[in-house]
Amino acid sequence: MSTSTHQGQLTRGEYDVVVVGAGHNGLTAAAYLARAGLSVAVLERLDRVGGAAVSAPAFAGHDTRLSRYSYLVSLMPQRLVEELELDVRLTSRTTASYTPYLRDGVAGGLLVERPEGEATRASFRALTGGDEEYAAWQRFYADVGELAQVVAPTLMEPLPLERDLRAKVDAELWRDLVERPLGEAVERRFRDDLVRGVVATDALIGTFASLHEPSLAQNRCFLYHLVGNGTGEWRVPVGGMGAVTDALARAATAAGAEIRTSAGVSAIRDSGDGAEVTWHDGDAAHTVRGRFVLANVAPWVLGILLGEPEEPETKPAGSQLKINFLLDRLPRLRSGVDPAVAFAGTLHLAEEYSRLETAYAEAAAGQVPSVLPGEVYCHSLSDPSILGSESPGTHTLTYFGLHTPAALFESDPAGSKALAVSRAIAALNEHLEEPLESCLARDSHGNPCLEAKTPQDVEADLAMPGGHIFHGDLDWPWAPNRSRLETPAQQWGVQTHVPSVLLCGSGARRGGAVSGLGGHNAAQAVLASL
Repeated sequence: MSTSTHQGQLTRGEYDVVVVGAGHNGLTAAAYLARAGLSVAVLERLDRVGGAAVSAPAFAGHDTRLSRYSYLVSLMPQRLVEELELDVRLTSRTTASYTPYLRDGVAGGLLVERPEGEATRASFRALTGGDEEYAAWQRFYADVGELAQVVAPTLMEPLPLERDLRAKVDAELWRDLVERPLGEAVERRFRDDLVRGVVATDALIGTFASLHEPSLAQNRCFLYHLVGNGTGEWRVPVGGMGAVTDALARAATAAGAEIRTSAGVSAIRDSGDGAEVTWHDGDAAHTVRGRFVLANVAPWVLGILLGEPEEPETKPAGSQLKINFLLDRLPRLRSGVDPAVAFAGTLHLAEEYSRLETAYAEAAAGQVPSVLPGEVYCHSLSDPSILGSESPGTHTLTYFGLHTPAALFESDPAGSKALAVSRAIAALNEHLEEPLESCLARDSHGNPCLEAKTPQDVEADLAMPGGHIFHGDLDWPWAPNRSRLETPAQQWGVQTHVPSVLLCGSGARRGGAVSGLGGHNAAQAVLASL
């Protein structure tokens, strides 16, 4: 896992701030607050820090360090990296995406380079027969870029009001992305089913929704995937996700924060001028007091820690299938494209627009989608350092499946999981010259190197309720016009009903993904309150 483990007892019984949970947001908060001179204790239930942002060997006999849960970085602001002086390197992928397809018996692929060039234009032309669709693509992402340039600079500042941001954005674009279901804009702006799907998939990562969902959950997911640092680029952490966590842990401890692992928190109680946290080290229970307690846990879990009744009907439910593979070699594609190009970026599978909507309908009816949409990428092409001592030609492969809500795996967990994995592999094999199974490495026991995680597995491993990777549905990263923004916690979007307890994780208003924003914003609310 992450190399950062911290055992032992705390050195005192009272701190300025107690952080519950040493995921990346909790470590971010601890680093900012300790650097500001506050006394900070961080309590982590697991025997290591990092939460979902960890690197670890997954297969016996192989020392490849996989990013087992979260696997790419987009939303973490460069400003945050610089302010905390983090020793972490994020590298760009040379391919943005590659989408293999079969039309009239002919295998092809839609290539989007980074940066886009003539090969991208030619790829669109080969798919659609002209340049109109690529022109529409360029217009759309130029528009999205304008919104990203407006939103991104606000993410490390107090919450702006919706009307203030809306005044800076083209009215039609605001309507398309913020006020109306995203599917309407996708269908109006694009004509090709495959192109529509490539655009729409960013709205469905970990989000179970139709593209015409009235709640606009898909729109919010889309926005979070496209605004990072004003560019929306998803980058690869060199050394794996654990490198991000380790850098944050070093920043926090160097500033004086105390981090204790194997410290499971069982209760948080308001004490009027602060809060008391009860935790257990495996042998005995302990209590520590903080002027502020920052909760790097899902809001649903925080309610239980605060003594509220557990409400199953409000429990979040995740929607993803994560599969980690280790391959002896990259498989050849039927389109003839170089595998090192196709797998370097996001390789889209069964993500045509019509297939996305069909898969949603099937999953909503309680069935594992007959053709499972998902995407694949190869971390080791961008960062071979994670391979360790593996033989030349060895590579990792990460698969992220859509429209696999937790409910699909409840009645028959093992059977449904096996079915979903087989359909994920089938969606890839449709485009390969050789089946993926023939490329899989074997572990020291002779088993294929394949690790699959359903939402239930994520919950069991990380205590994320329902396996929801965002801790619940994402919020717009601004405040509604009639919001009460009277306290620092409200102004930063981290408030709870207990004044001394703040959210500092993905459940904060601008949480979600590996960004550090939840931790940064909770820390700023504390500092503004002192």
